[in-house]
Order: sequence, then structure tokens, then C-alpha cells
Amino acid sequence: LGMAAPAALQRSVVSPAGRHTASLIFLHGSGDTGQGARAWIKQILNQDMAFQHIKVIYPTAPARPYTPMKGAYSNVWFDRYKIYNDCPEHIESIDSMCRGLTDLINDEVKNGIAKNRIVIGGFSMGGGMAMHLAYRFHQDLAGVFALSSFLNKDSAVYQALKRNESALPELFQCHGTADELVLYSWGEETNKMLKSLGVSASLHTFPNLHHELNRTEIEKLKSWIVKKLPVEASKAN
Repeated sequence: LGMAAPAALQRSVVSPAGRHTASLIFLHGSGDTGQGARAWIKQILNQDMAFQHIKVIYPTAPARPYTPMKGAYSNVWFDRYKIYNDCPEHIESIDSMCRGLTDLINDEVKNGIAKNRIVIGGFSMGGGMAMHLAYRFHQDLAGVFALSSFLNKDSAVYQALKRNESALPELFQCHGTADELVLYSWGEETNKMLKSLGVSASLHTFPNLHHELNRTEIEKLKSWIVKKLPVEASKAN
């Protein structure tokens, strides 16, 4: 029978106020949870990040041993040898999580949401995960966002895009210049590499912002999401 199917990811969901015609998947940073990411954004905005027609899904990464924490268990999307842009990727853990997150995308498709009506992204490690998921396995999504994120220098994402011919989802990237964990230069280099490989990518720079989110950034993200996932005109029956 092979391996058991991975358990469905736990998730915190903000339902749309009106008819659900699009979905947004937000992946938290390392050590956080879907509930935690949602609460953090809610604290910054003084309300949930909510939309008229877009369902917002905050999944939680399963706990696993995490090498940068000396093998202690943490809610991380994948393992890393170290938090550095110049080392190899832990591709086995990345690929197994791509399968779990594909199930989440497929759940939305089963609910009648086309893949070009789904945006995926996240903060820090969540943004890195989203780039792997979209640019390697789901190039028909509406868009990708990466906040304070990076890809390793020799990323499997770059390898996949070198061989790619099809149209790619647009990337919305934000990064603080004062980020001491994921250096601004790593985010900038990721942006340049993806652009050179045919991704339409923007990079929004936030002076003096550390490894964190702020209100201006989330408002900008919300505007971009609505541009990628506009309200559909009511379909006449």
C-alpha cells in the first residue's frame, strides 16, 4: 500500500462576507501556527484580514525535528541545514510538504474554486514554501506572495524555471531593510533570479523594518490580492 496519506493540515479559516469565489492560502513562519499568523495579522490591522469574496486559509505546519533548533520539534514547513542562503535545500522535506499543501489546494478546487482564483504566499519560511509550491508544481495559480522570505542560491525553484515554457503566476515580495534573520540582500537576490527566469516579480522595500510584518505592508498585500482575485460579476443563471 505504500505510505499512509499525510493527515490533512489543521487550518484556521476566515470566511468571505459574501459569495466565495476565490481563496487565499497564507503560510506562517517557522515555529508559528495558522492560528498564530491569523492573530498576528488581526493585531496589526485591528481586525481579521477579510474579504467580500475570498476565503482566507491559514494552515499549520506539522511539528517535525528542525535542524537549526538542534533537532527540537517545531511547526516548520520543511527542514533546513541552516538559515543561510548559501547551503543546499532540504529537498525531501520540501517535497513531502508540497504534497500536503497540494491536498489543501485540491480541497478548494473540489469546492468549485478554479486554480487561477487561488493565491498562495506567506511570511518568512512560509513565503519560501509558497514559491516552491507554485513555481515547481502549481504554475496555474493566480499569484504568489513572499514576505521577508528567500530562496537558497541553487534552489530547486530556479532549476524548474530554467526548463519552464509556460506562463507563471506573478510574485509580490516585501522585505524590511533591517531584517537580521533573513537578510534584505537574500530577498533581493531571490527577486532578481526569479525575474531573470521569466517571473513577473515586484519587490517592496520597507526601510527599518525587522523580521516582522507591518500595517502598510499588509494593506499593500491586500490591494494586490484583490487585483489578482477581483470580484467576479454575478453569473446569470
